Amino acid sequence: MADRKSSPQRTLSTSGRARRRFLESTALVAAGTSAALVPGLTAAQGKPSTEGSPASCPSVPTPMKDVEGKVAFITGGNSGIGLGIARAFTDAGMKVVITYRTKSHLDEAMKYLEGAGNRVHAVSVDVTDRAAMEKAADETERVFGKVHVIVNNAGVAVIGGLSTATYDDWDWAMNVNLDGVFNGIRTFLPRIRAHGEGGHVIATSSLAGLLAHGPAGVYTATKFAVVGMMEALRNELAGTNIGVTVFCPGIVNTNIGDSARNRPPELSDSGFKFDPSRAPRPPAGARPMGPPPGMDALEAGQRVLRGMRNNDLYVLTTPEFEEEFRARGEAILASLPTDVNPTEARVAVGRMILGRTVYAAERDRRRCERTRAKKA
Repeated sequence: MADRKSSPQRTLSTSGRARRRFLESTALVAAGTSAALVPGLTAAQGKPSTEGSPASCPSVPTPMKDVEGKVAFITGGNSGIGLGIARAFTDAGMKVVITYRTKSHLDEAMKYLEGAGNRVHAVSVDVTDRAAMEKAADETERVFGKVHVIVNNAGVAVIGGLSTATYDDWDWAMNVNLDGVFNGIRTFLPRIRAHGEGGHVIATSSLAGLLAHGPAGVYTATKFAVVGMMEALRNELAGTNIGVTVFCPGIVNTNIGDSARNRPPELSDSGFKFDPSRAPRPPAGARPMGPPPGMDALEAGQRVLRGMRNNDLYVLTTPEFEEEFRARGEAILASLPTDVNPTEARVAVGRMILGRTVYAAERDRRRCERTRAKKA
């Protein structure tokens, strides 16, 4: 008869029970300390505290309040929103490096930026090329010195329903719209941290990063991911001298509709084939359309500049979609189960994994500022 003490099955069972006891004790300890780890929580309730609301609007660090002489690296800065940001930044006295892929766009951009003189430098770089991004960062520091702001703006439009997208559609959009943003963060954030003078990380997402667009499923996925990335980074860097902003514009007058010009040949298989015969055409005798309906790119850039100076987490341009924003948030709240009763230990562990969040603070600050602006 086998010795029960040496039985592999019994040893495994004992080990499993010990592991469970360890996890349970860890969770109980966490329950007693969650208030210290998660700002705004009480140990008894594990819920946001509403006591002690300040008489004045809450504040956040604003490391880029004074931008004159600071250096920004702007991907896709040769046209559209990127150019609008570059113009706004240089108008405020900043030095900027803009990246480009199309020489004709760069030539046009430099006409807008000629007033900035030697405070503008251009570099040809593909944001999906990590080695090239590092070289561009080195070049930026050689030309202008320390970099304070990284603007991950370059993006491509992959318009079509998710159900008909190809692997190539997905890979191309993810490579540029998502990986390109991370590449910019990974390249420049350590350099910003190293000099210690403060800085800012900005990414251009979209209205499609907050409201799902059925006719643009792949694009929506990339832009939702960018919003999540920037929210997480904002939580991570909260209280430091590095701010984080995500720009979620609606329609802006840009060249993004022509982004397929830079699509790699190895990712050319698309499920979204353009058929000129099906393109909408104005009826015969119709009056000429007015100017493009989107926001001017310079205005978009000025809004990004203001958001950076204020260290706003979100910069939006579409008040006409307020009801859709509200409906989405309320749909999530309405979907919370009413028949689940999490234990105190589960709540504590979950909040430890979530970590610190800035949502409530940003909400309260922006609501307060909005109310003051209305009363002014």
